Amino acid sequence: MIRFFNLFVGLRYAGARRRTQLVSFISGISILGLMLGVGLLLTVLSVMNGFEKELRDRILGIMPHGAIYFRYGIEDWPSVRDQLLENPEFIAAAPFVELQGMLSVGKKVQPTALYGIDVGSEQSVSVIADYVAPDVLEKLSAQEGGDNNAIVLGAGLAKNLNAQTGDRLTVLVPNSRNARELPKFKPMYLAGVIESGTELDYALALMNMEAASELSEFPGRVSGLRVKTQDLFSAPDAIYRQVRSMEYGYYGSDWTRTHGNLFHAVQMSKNLVGLLLFLIVAIAAFNVVSTLVMVVVDKQTDIAILKTLGASRGDILAIFVVQGAVIGALGTLLGVGFGVVGSLVAHDVVNALQSLFHVQFLDAEIYPVNYLPSELQLHDFLLVAGVSLLMSLLATLYPAWRASRVAPAEALRFE
Repeated sequence: MIRFFNLFVGLRYAGARRRTQLVSFISGISILGLMLGVGLLLTVLSVMNGFEKELRDRILGIMPHGAIYFRYGIEDWPSVRDQLLENPEFIAAAPFVELQGMLSVGKKVQPTALYGIDVGSEQSVSVIADYVAPDVLEKLSAQEGGDNNAIVLGAGLAKNLNAQTGDRLTVLVPNSRNARELPKFKPMYLAGVIESGTELDYALALMNMEAASELSEFPGRVSGLRVKTQDLFSAPDAIYRQVRSMEYGYYGSDWTRTHGNLFHAVQMSKNLVGLLLFLIVAIAAFNVVSTLVMVVVDKQTDIAILKTLGASRGDILAIFVVQGAVIGALGTLLGVGFGVVGSLVAHDVVNALQSLFHVQFLDAEIYPVNYLPSELQLHDFLLVAGVSLLMSLLATLYPAWRASRVAPAEALRFE
């Protein structure tokens, strides 16, 4: 139990001037090291949280949580949709046609996945409308005002084709059942672009569902239905259970097959980087050991006097634990402040550096997103601050024990 006397003397020692500048310098370095370690760890964790959030909200917001297919295409998709929506695990379902094809504009050719969508249903399972100009998706509608020749491309895909809104292009879809047959062609025009800031901008092409169906190997049918689940992480099990309850020929897919590796890579990177930076925090925390050992040497006379005045070994131990805890708490507090500021300005700092040096640090062709996201999470800050304080306290035990073992007669012999 730390008494008021121990607390008072420990706080006085923490703020007192040292007899040698070296002790003050080492103490300052310990606080600075702890601050940088905690601050960098919190900033990096916030950035990794940001990547995870953007993957969940953007990429998995645009792409479906899962999809139900039938090997020969689905003709009566409304009845299948009604069957799916009887399952309480599914929030919404939308028909789609999936094609693998080529896009050409002049001499530019790009392979891509083509998706024929029903605009009215699609917006119930996807947030794609958030990343296109108003009314662009309506041009893909089968209703009045829609156009079977309209196509919407990801911004990166359109850039690779040197295509601008309104440009003419050609869609080429090979026959997957008979390689001897000529591929199907369809002249189209670019109605708009998708700008999500993610890797999907380089791989996404949307068109009218009826037009896509005519290009498919099963004209007049859809490939399947996209579904949105109540819980993103339960999608694999929900899809599996649903397919088992349906007739033979149906099969399913979910987001863990298409983007699961990316999600796990973000999680693994977060864990590995977090571990490395935790080691840096541990090293910084144990710098407190060297600081307090030097303080013990510096304060041997004071310790001897306190002992002659009746202070017990426990009192001396508590005094130096308090002093070390103050150093740890100060470094941790400054580190948390640094981490909060770093998390909030990381995006702007990266943008400023990109503008200054005219470079693109994050390219959506390589990384999941083309900007640096960041998300502050309270539990990360509490965990890092708690571990930092705990390691700082553990680091005080050896120097405090040494201080409690100082012999008054030896320390005062030459005074």
